[in-house]
Amino acid sequence: MTTEILPQGIPVRRDGEASPTLLLVHGFLDDSTVWDGLVKAVGNAVSTVRLDLPGSGGRASGQREADELSLTRFADEVASVVDAIDGPVIMVGQSMGTQVVELAAAARADRVAGIVLLTPVPLGGTRLPDEAIAPFRALGGNPQAERAVRRHLSPALDGEALDRLGRSAVLVPAVVVARYADLWNKGAEEAPQTSAYGGPVLIVRGAEDGFVTQEMIAGAIAPRFPGARVATVPGGGHWLHVEFPGVVADEIRAFLRTLDAGDTASGWRGGFSAQSASAFAERFTEDVVLEASVLVLPIAGRDLVAPALAAASAIYESLEFTAEATQDSTTYLQWRATAFGGLPISGVTVLEKNADGKIVHAAIHHRPLGAALRFSAELRARLAGTIPSAHFFAGSAEAVTGQ
Repeated sequence: MTTEILPQGIPVRRDGEASPTLLLVHGFLDDSTVWDGLVKAVGNAVSTVRLDLPGSGGRASGQREADELSLTRFADEVASVVDAIDGPVIMVGQSMGTQVVELAAAARADRVAGIVLLTPVPLGGTRLPDEAIAPFRALGGNPQAERAVRRHLSPALDGEALDRLGRSAVLVPAVVVARYADLWNKGAEEAPQTSAYGGPVLIVRGAEDGFVTQEMIAGAIAPRFPGARVATVPGGGHWLHVEFPGVVADEIRAFLRTLDAGDTASGWRGGFSAQSASAFAERFTEDVVLEASVLVLPIAGRDLVAPALAAASAIYESLEFTAEATQDSTTYLQWRATAFGGLPISGVTVLEKNADGKIVHAAIHHRPLGAALRFSAELRARLAGTIPSAHFFAGSAEAVTGQ
């Protein structure tokens, strides 16, 4: 384990040298030491990076600093930690940390290969009434009450674990505890109905968690992540990563295996995010073929397909991948986008890869027809002189669509 200070002044702890890297974000009452058991359990198959959020652990703060704490500030910090990590990153958050992880992952979608949400609270907050949130706000400086809350929400925590967690909680000033409680209760402003992060998601809850219930997962969390995998740990409570670190590590390892299978999708999403021909090209075989409903004829060869996709990605004003699935060598991606001043476009992309994981064939299906025709005309204009016009529908965008 090594400790270092990032250029932004953020202290982080690193364990291991393997790739990918798990970036661990703790929740309410905790600090980076809450991950000790999980770090040991995942072993040398991955690296881990963790930090104390502002106000917790070695970064305790007073009243003035507490007033400045926010989910946005936390997410900005965590996103800057992502920037300091080489290679793919899988973000893991627990409780309030899942709110931070979702925001940071959306801001670094091109770098984050997947997120794991342990006993998550909704990004929009739990919205408990004043009388219900008041006991949580008052836990700072009250070790007996803090211990009772943990025991109630995580029945499998033994005395040693409760003592260890209590030592971390003591480091969090009472004003920060109250502020943290308000943050996770109120949540992020204007949380979207569907998460802004469209990558792979694993949601894990404890069967005995009386706070993050199955109803909360099914009603307020899982529907926001199309295609998310949901797992329940029998006997686990709210601090299930402390109660059953080995079981949680197994769930994460299984999730990583699905990411390996879906690496094609991750690279494809990254190419659209970067809007770069080189970003696409590194994922393609030399003889890759692109078919699309916006094309009259397929485009063949990496040197033509990569710039065509880079040009296409620049047409979109927004692009969100809403679901994905992989079967053997085929990956399916569902997406929605806007272009031309907010015109909605949606569709499905089908990617075929070879044994080396390189894409050999891509088929992009756009809808509705009017938007597809307009997209084709715009792409034809942008690629004039690069790809023969015979590959596209003839005419200007206005002529094609009648607008």
